[in-house]
Amino acid sequence: MKVIVRSRAALLRDFELATGMHRLRGRVFKERLDWDVSVAGGLEIDQYDSFKPTYLLALEQRELVGCVRLLPTTGRNMLADTFPVLLDGHTAPNAVKIWESSRFCVDTKHVAVTAENGLREATYLLFAAMIEWGQQLDLQAIATVTDLRMERILRRAGWRLDRLGAPRQIGTTKAVAGLLPVTNDALGAIRAAGKISGRAIEAPSSLPLAA
Repeated sequence: MKVIVRSRAALLRDFELATGMHRLRGRVFKERLDWDVSVAGGLEIDQYDSFKPTYLLALEQRELVGCVRLLPTTGRNMLADTFPVLLDGHTAPNAVKIWESSRFCVDTKHVAVTAENGLREATYLLFAAMIEWGQQLDLQAIATVTDLRMERILRRAGWRLDRLGAPRQIGTTKAVAGLLPVTNDALGAIRAAGKISGRAIEAPSSLPLAA
């Protein structure tokens, strides 16, 4: 299993990979979690996919098994523009050294559990890849909007969310916003818990931040 980095433009040049990612998101967020997301033809795509995000994609023998989307907080992003209510009146992060992650998902039907805490190999790899990628950009933190279930998963993996506000009910989900530190300590904890040796991102990795 490996993690690759793709810009939006690069991803769209690989029709099979792009379709697989959006189909996985549809299965996870609409069918499994019943989030209020738009799905057409089985594909989940939203407005933030048009803002030149970077994607981290977990592959196992060329099959997509997990993904996460990353956007700079200096531009439009989900926390600032869709879920500011989660900030309890505070200003959304807006800094070069803070990016936002969203649409994190793993194909749990096809990825084996790898640790006593029940987490999946792809989950650990994507967490580690997020920190590795953030370190390449000299980031301080990654902002995210997630649910309480995912916050518990992050804690079990050794990556504690620093909440930016109190949890709130949004649709069928108890949501919370927070910052995840981009540090060697967090990366070490995730690698140890997930039994990851070496880098999570396939080398040589590039940083295709724009088209």
